[in-house]
Amino acid sequence: MSPEETRLREAMAEHGRLLFGRGFSVGSAGNISARLADGFLMTPTNSCLGRLDPARISRLDAQYRHVGGDRPSKEVFMHRAFLEARPEAGAVVHLHSTHATAIACLATPGESAPIPPLTPYFVMRVGRSLPVIRYYRPGDAAMEPAIADAARAGARAVLLANHGPVVSGRTLDDAVYAAEELEEAARLALLLHGRGARVLTPAEVEELLETFG
Repeated sequence: MSPEETRLREAMAEHGRLLFGRGFSVGSAGNISARLADGFLMTPTNSCLGRLDPARISRLDAQYRHVGGDRPSKEVFMHRAFLEARPEAGAVVHLHSTHATAIACLATPGESAPIPPLTPYFVMRVGRSLPVIRYYRPGDAAMEPAIADAARAGARAVLLANHGPVVSGRTLDDAVYAAEELEEAARLALLLHGRGARVLTPAEVEELLETFG
């Protein structure tokens, strides 16, 4: 096992523990993946993010076939959609975080910006759009093309209607930080709904994207 794979395994377990500790996943909900030079790592099916064993994290080859560790999450296709559509993506995080999931229950499928640009950090980490994908039952691979289409159109993250967020990032840290920022932005949106909060202007959003990418 390469030093990079060892590092990623340990980092996935540590991030999972912290996300679980903050209530961003419960029970065996949520999953994380990370890109390797010759394949992928993915949290195992029915695993708790708070108790991941780095040695048992699933190893997939470049064609997403299970080649080591415990059996991978049944939602491998959700990660594949982003990893294939966005070659620059190095990791994907899927959570059931409360406020982002609440927005996913309130938003209309097809909506492209269910959370307004209230803070620069949301724009910097998540981007301009956050498409809402129509409801599919958990584990239904039919959602993969819908997620991939959104990713190819430029989305770094999506909300699955009545399910939760799926977030990509250039690195594992980036994906986790973006997922955390998305949850905070959703919480702010719900707190400020109907209160006339100021949102960032299109010009301010554009400046952030030009400056920070």
